[in-house]
Amino acid sequence: MDANLEKYILDHISPEPEHLRQLYRHTHLYNLYPRMCSGHHQGRILAMLASMIKPRVALELGTFTGYSALCLAEGMEPGTTLHTIEINDEMEDSLRDLFATAPTGGTDIVLHIGDAESIIPGLDVENMGLIYIDANKRHYRRYLELLLPRLKGGTFLIADNTLWDGKVANADLEPDAQTQGILDFNNFVASHARLENVILPLRDGLTLIRVKI
Repeated sequence: MDANLEKYILDHISPEPEHLRQLYRHTHLYNLYPRMCSGHHQGRILAMLASMIKPRVALELGTFTGYSALCLAEGMEPGTTLHTIEINDEMEDSLRDLFATAPTGGTDIVLHIGDAESIIPGLDVENMGLIYIDANKRHYRRYLELLLPRLKGGTFLIADNTLWDGKVANADLEPDAQTQGILDFNNFVASHARLENVILPLRDGLTLIRVKI
């Protein structure tokens, strides 16, 4: 996106809460791959979608430094629960400290450390109204295959990075493992009879998915 247009957008949307601004800065100063952090624009979209969908229970795959989890929790109503899964056990202490002290809007954030493929089967996904997928791109389709048979009609999913730097549309490149994972996921979603979806060209691609009733 043109830098001037991006600045215009950021100047004309709801401001980034101060605790998230500080977390975003800290992520860029002290973490590898800080681009993985959602940031102001996408964070406001996640909070808005959560407030529109109003899930009583939600799930996030891929916590990273906790920015997107806080945005989702912000949009959820008091007394709700957000489960978030992070595979990197080195993040556990900082994430637990963050969720214990940062504003969560009355949402209980439950942190799971480990592989999402192992943790998902033990979660009560039948009652989850919103699921945000932002974990290992190679396994996106597998995550959805584990979730979908247990999801009720009307459940919403959000998948991040589904345009993958435009590589998904570049037929001249031999796809690497992550690109192939996103391609497999996009094709699976587009062809599945139970799913309807739209891809938003926001940052690296954001796909909104609804399980048909």
